[in-house]
Amino acid sequence: MKTRTISQINEKIENGEANIYTAEEFKKLIKKDQTPSFEEVDVVTCGTCGVMSGTAAILNFIVSPPGEFIRANEVYLNGIPAYAGPCPNEWLGSVDVILHGTAHSIHDENYGGGFLLKDLLEGKSVDVRVESAEGKTIENTITLDDITRGQIIGARMAFKNYTAFINPNSESVKSIFAATPLEGNLSGLTFSGCGDLNPLQNDIPHNVIKEGCKVLINGAQGYILGDGTRSSAEKPNLMLSADLFKMDPYYLGGFKTGQGGEIYDTVAIPIPVLSEEIYNNLLITDDKIDLPVADIKGRHLPLDNTNYDEMWNGYDLRPQFDDSKCKNCEQCSVENVCPTNAFKNRKLNIAYCFGCGMCANNCKNDAFDMNTGDVDLQINGENVNIPIICRQSDRLRGNKLSLKLKQLILNKEFRL
Repeated sequence: MKTRTISQINEKIENGEANIYTAEEFKKLIKKDQTPSFEEVDVVTCGTCGVMSGTAAILNFIVSPPGEFIRANEVYLNGIPAYAGPCPNEWLGSVDVILHGTAHSIHDENYGGGFLLKDLLEGKSVDVRVESAEGKTIENTITLDDITRGQIIGARMAFKNYTAFINPNSESVKSIFAATPLEGNLSGLTFSGCGDLNPLQNDIPHNVIKEGCKVLINGAQGYILGDGTRSSAEKPNLMLSADLFKMDPYYLGGFKTGQGGEIYDTVAIPIPVLSEEIYNNLLITDDKIDLPVADIKGRHLPLDNTNYDEMWNGYDLRPQFDDSKCKNCEQCSVENVCPTNAFKNRKLNIAYCFGCGMCANNCKNDAFDMNTGDVDLQINGENVNIPIICRQSDRLRGNKLSLKLKQLILNKEFRL
């Protein structure tokens, strides 16, 4: 079996001789029957972007001069509860907190940790309220500049396996797996996963994606800490960490669901092609990647199977907004359902857009043009065609971060 070493690949990178592809570039060549040989590919950069509920931030910041309170018992950031500690910082006026990406504001369940972290990275002010051990209330306002340390830890990120959901019941169901309560009677399908761009999908036995490997998390160089919580050989995911300050707000943010605000992240991982086995695993394409379809009431209720080619092939990644069709409704349905708040006041902020498809599937006046596709399934013995109405993963962001990682490697700014 043909092999090469990391040192040999790094030497080729140093000499400007390495052949590096993004996963999207590599898969396109496969689909055109122009697959590069083992000798013609040294590294493939793979990426994924989606709702990653296991995300948390560890933060330290000053809320008052020393001596004003003993320690924090409760901390709220823009109304979102953050867990004080583990360090008490007694009488120092500073607090350590752990902020869950899935935590919701006590004032607005749709505003959660993902939106807050994006606000901080964009330089926005955040209101802080501390309830101290002795019963004092301390209030202040901070920005990213006031945070002395910020680290993102993802306890469960970059899943290889996901499930698509439909609702065969008569009543709508609220779930984190749909941007709004999913209507019944098989009215639509919601799914997650970037298919053949996903890092773990391209390294199924974990030949190179291992503890200690460098990765990009939301644009920042970070590390794999090991397998994530609830990871298994059949359904792997990763525990990752990187410096919050070095992240790009484009790659993370909040995502509203039927159960309130969630958080999305973007992860890119290089796969050095060290052996023919690793190379062969990279040949996987969307049509070979199964996607179970389940009842929205539980992943334990499978109904049928499809694949990622049916989810992504030929469909649009972003909507086109036609202002001439907008009727300026008093209650804009798109503003209400857009998971990332990308549409406000008749303006589409494409940098905030996630490509989920909710606008095109909910605008009463067809002001948004976006083909998100449909899928043929067999449910309870009957053939049905169901529209794909919501994506909770974004291939565009995943591919952009893969491309950034490729450039960093070529520029010798990211060493394998």
